[in-house]
Amino acid sequence: MRYDRIAVDHRIMGGVPCIAGTRIPVATLVSMIAEGMTADEIIEDFPQLGVDDVRQALQFAAEAVRERELPLRASA
Repeated sequence: MRYDRIAVDHRIMGGVPCIAGTRIPVATLVSMIAEGMTADEIIEDFPQLGVDDVRQALQFAAEAVRERELPLRASA
């Protein structure tokens, strides 16, 4: 998938994936969703964002997790 709303630039936030044209990290948006905020509430806090920015941040994060082996503990 092409992520036209996500930018990774070593000169911006040390290369942390951010919403293009902002310094808002993808991880910040994912955390806000995880805390129970809706896309509308996030956009209220960050009016420079749109629904597509939030959606693409979640898609980007999901793809990043799919592409990596995560160190999970075996269940007891």
